[in-house]
Amino acid sequence: MNPLHRFTTAIEAASRLDRLSSKVRSIAAPLGRPSLVRDGLTGRWLGHSVHPMLVAVPIGCWAGAALLDVSGASAPAARRLIGAGTLAAIPTAATGVADWFDTSQAEQRVGLVHALLNDAAIALFTASWVARRTTRPTAAKALSGVGLAMVGAAGYLGGHLAYSRGVGVNTTAFQSGPSEWTRLIEESSLSTDEPVRATLDGLQFVAILRSDHVDVLEDRCTHRGAPLSDGTVVDNCVECPWHASRFDTADGGVEAGPASVPQPAYLARLVDGWIEVRRDESGGLRQHPTGSAHGSG
Repeated sequence: MNPLHRFTTAIEAASRLDRLSSKVRSIAAPLGRPSLVRDGLTGRWLGHSVHPMLVAVPIGCWAGAALLDVSGASAPAARRLIGAGTLAAIPTAATGVADWFDTSQAEQRVGLVHALLNDAAIALFTASWVARRTTRPTAAKALSGVGLAMVGAAGYLGGHLAYSRGVGVNTTAFQSGPSEWTRLIEESSLSTDEPVRATLDGLQFVAILRSDHVDVLEDRCTHRGAPLSDGTVVDNCVECPWHASRFDTADGGVEAGPASVPQPAYLARLVDGWIEVRRDESGGLRQHPTGSAHGSG
């Protein structure tokens, strides 16, 4: 087994981290509660997670300062970059914590170590900034170097969470329903405003009978993969049973986070007592025609 993989596997299994995780969750509880602030931090307005985008700012500033240190080009500029990167790390950390709340236990352990390494890096760069103001250039450069090493280690764990564990990734990205009208479920199986699971060619859908039409979305929540068919319909939205994200049943739009990616929605129509579905190739929002089905042929 790859040594790095053994390292991350050991962290995932380290139950001794759970007590500290619990304390962090308690302290940061406001970032885990449904609110406009949390929606902003998790990226509902952006269409994907905010955290990976913000990470580039402190890393870029700190790496730029390191290059200036090595070249000896401009000590004042290096100090300003250190300061800017340290300040930028604060909102970056907040977005990371907001995403962390919705992870599994093993993922939370890795996320906790990721955060601790980044916190150590922030402390080291803060000390480096202070050392630069007190004319201790050798100590300042050493502190920055260790800080960059911490950032690198934290970055590896962040990459593991995103690319190996799928945190912050659209869970429906590689799924695709039928491009031609295909029977999905009998209309008689549906009750008004009750999400019902239906399976077609191995892909699960959730069908929702409204007053004059049927809405069909993919059943797997884009956020963390929860079955939306186990959720409830609230204010024209289906609410995820795991983290309370809300998706417009008509077009899959995110109406409340922590989800940031819209839910795939399908055209639907009623034919001979069956609900038929197909992909909406136009990519546009759908209008509800008069009748018992949603979409047009």
